[in-house]
Amino acid sequence: MLISLSSFKNIFLISDLRRKLSFTFGALAVYRLGAHVPLPGINTIILKEFMSQGASGFFKYMDLFSGGALKNVAIFALGISPYISASIMIQILTITIPSFEALAKEGDYGRRQLNQYTRYLACGLSLMHGFGLATMLERMQEGLVIAPGWSFRIMSMLILSIGSLFVMWLGEQINVHGMGNGSSVIIFAGIVVGLPTAIIKLVGGVATGQIGHFLFLFVIAFALSLVGCIVFLERGERRIFIQYAKRVVGQKVFNGGSSYIPFKLNSAGVVPIIFSSAMLTMPLMFLKMMFSRFGSVNTFSEWFDYGTPLHTVLTVGLIILFSYVYTSIIFNPVELAENIRKNGGYILGIRPGKKTAEYFEYVLNRVGLPGALYLALLAVLPRIIQGFISSPVLVDGMSLLIAVGVGLDMSSQIEATLIDQSYSGFLLSGARLRGRRVR
Repeated sequence: MLISLSSFKNIFLISDLRRKLSFTFGALAVYRLGAHVPLPGINTIILKEFMSQGASGFFKYMDLFSGGALKNVAIFALGISPYISASIMIQILTITIPSFEALAKEGDYGRRQLNQYTRYLACGLSLMHGFGLATMLERMQEGLVIAPGWSFRIMSMLILSIGSLFVMWLGEQINVHGMGNGSSVIIFAGIVVGLPTAIIKLVGGVATGQIGHFLFLFVIAFALSLVGCIVFLERGERRIFIQYAKRVVGQKVFNGGSSYIPFKLNSAGVVPIIFSSAMLTMPLMFLKMMFSRFGSVNTFSEWFDYGTPLHTVLTVGLIILFSYVYTSIIFNPVELAENIRKNGGYILGIRPGKKTAEYFEYVLNRVGLPGALYLALLAVLPRIIQGFISSPVLVDGMSLLIAVGVGLDMSSQIEATLIDQSYSGFLLSGARLRGRRVR
């Protein structure tokens, strides 16, 4: 085992860590409660029949990230999706529009302003998505909406948008008072909650003879192999060693030394996966909601439905694109090189300043390409295997990456807090997650 009982007990000995974990689990409990409160005016019997028989792959895919709230047509059916879509738009504007770029460089004030713009945009998107979902529910199945009309649409739009904004607020509160990234933790909770059901269905399929024993073992081995691959590659990094010259500041003498800058194989984490999913589902969801009565639009949207070849190709392209875009946002080679030069640091064989910045950019591109391809392959490989074995794998590759990535991030934060408080740590000394060097 990677975790001993004594190390696990240390978590509850630190009041700050205990408070953060309690707040995080409490917020997730509220989120899960809202995922089971149905929207007023919905015939739940017809809804269950539709979801068990006629729901498309796209609808089930969207339901995965809402943690079952969309399947239940709950007040939290929109989940965190409008906020994620708003974040994508604001980050793109930060890169393309000079005024937004200048605002992003203004420190804490600029970040607060951009966060406020993101909230305003998320509010508008949640209203639009709420109205579209209410319209789609009226057209989806006869009798599903008890009293269709404008009163139902307006009421549902307000309830769904308020629910989405409340989920956004929960994520922000987790950022401030809890543990981990709030949006990622909420998506993580929605994914993990479906794992027991998937396992029960898999075991039930073996018991009834629908799934063979060899296929069962293959699915389990494949899922475990994916988890091991994710943990292995997420810790990979390229280390750039920095030498520091001897300095004299006032009457103090600082001896020269060395350190390193770690460039992770996957610097962007789960962000490209989440962003690409949002970029593909947002326009497709809008088409299905607003123009479902037109046959040509339905045919067009089916080309982009989840699991189709076109959807798979677009997923790969967007993941690679967002990997580079997000890496360029969090890493500024020019600024990094300038900070190293000001502190008297340099890379052996490379001039400080412009040459160092060019070297950093070269390394980021070289390390980022296999990282982006790894994310894209992880996203589409389970779909390809699913098509050959004609049986669902234990969990989608993108979902697994998000779940494992968030779990690793939270365990790292717990480990750092324990070590900072002079405890032995969350993980055993021989099993701590260390970064590997990627040459």
